Amino acid sequence: MAKKLYIETYGCQMNVSDTEVIFSILGKEGYQRTESIGEADVILANTCSVRDNAEQRIYGRIGEFRREKSRPGVIVGIVGCMAERLKDKLLDSHEVDLVVGPDAYRRLPELIEAVSPETPQIDVRLSRDETYADIIPVRTDRSGVSAFISIMRGCNNVCSYCVVPYTRGAERSRNPRTIVREACDVFSKGYREVTLLGQNVDSYFWKDENGTVDFADLLERVAAISGDLRVRFATSHPKDISDKLIETMAAHDNICRHIHLPVQSGSTRLLEKMRRKYTREWYLERVSKIREVMPDCGLTTDVIAGFCSETEEDHRETLSLMEEVGFDWAFMFQYSERPGTLAARNYPDDVPPQEKTRRLNEIIELQNRISRERYGADVGKRFRVLVEGPSKKDPAMLCGRASNNKMCVFPAGNYHKGDYAEVLVKDFTSATLICDIV
Repeated sequence: MAKKLYIETYGCQMNVSDTEVIFSILGKEGYQRTESIGEADVILANTCSVRDNAEQRIYGRIGEFRREKSRPGVIVGIVGCMAERLKDKLLDSHEVDLVVGPDAYRRLPELIEAVSPETPQIDVRLSRDETYADIIPVRTDRSGVSAFISIMRGCNNVCSYCVVPYTRGAERSRNPRTIVREACDVFSKGYREVTLLGQNVDSYFWKDENGTVDFADLLERVAAISGDLRVRFATSHPKDISDKLIETMAAHDNICRHIHLPVQSGSTRLLEKMRRKYTREWYLERVSKIREVMPDCGLTTDVIAGFCSETEEDHRETLSLMEEVGFDWAFMFQYSERPGTLAARNYPDDVPPQEKTRRLNEIIELQNRISRERYGADVGKRFRVLVEGPSKKDPAMLCGRASNNKMCVFPAGNYHKGDYAEVLVKDFTSATLICDIV
């Protein structure tokens, strides 16, 4: 009888992509995916270490996983960034059987096979060349409409607050031919949208005997597969987003008009301390260029409240930048010190918790207002929406995203998931456009 595999995925889209790779690797060895933890023979948590609250949630789940070990032969493992960061501490203190870092997934079959009560297994070695380019992921998106494709791994930026370079290693790009092949494969299987993933997609670069390919070139190659295949990407870095990329996006209707451009802070002083390698002025110039070339482009961002030594003036600069840009939405967090980072080693975490909370609440309140204004400005506009399926709140309605990444809800009509629908915006909330079919 085939063994059953259960995986919980935490954190970013990169982890979702990695989970699909793990399902593929273990599927070839006879493991069958299950969504019921109670029938699983192998239970894995694919983890994130970017923020402390993500790790704390996983610690809580490990205790629940352990209860499943009352069934004979059940193996519990931690994979991903948290495995890489904490290494053998997880084996010592949380009674897991398996700890595997992001570059060792190919070894999962043999590591699982080697597990016994006396011999837990660990492999957290980082690689300079692993991209899993030859593995066709097992898609986990339930709609069958959107697929993630990893185009690179690791990061070279070493922002002072970030653990990614330590948990995912140095940056390496994947052969563009394998990326285009994977995109062609998902399109042939009925998917109508791909999201190209990397810690910093703008720094994608491939060179071989056939020449060089940068991210704008890659984006164009994927877009050329079919006009019915929409192409998204995440995440851009403000220091690297080029005019060439912006102009390539504008030249192709099926490259979605949305850029996630993390700013983190509106203060040049703090940006330097964060090692972001751009200034407030540079960021605003890039936004100006995007809006000049693509006035309809959606912009979202990340913002950190209370980074080391942040003053009230720094905080006000962040608020004023948010006002000036007018982001459609933002991921907003309090700074949480991550052990081993440059900031943890060099800068005291000196903004009081209550002050971090106050500043974060002001950021959230401001962004909620801006989001309402941005969504409200779309009333009366028409959008082409890719249908993802029924709305969660009202199954009689359909939902899907416009090119600018805004979620639209509209009557079902004769449309089905995977279809494109033309809609007219008639109302809005701070996170949804309410539409009629045109």
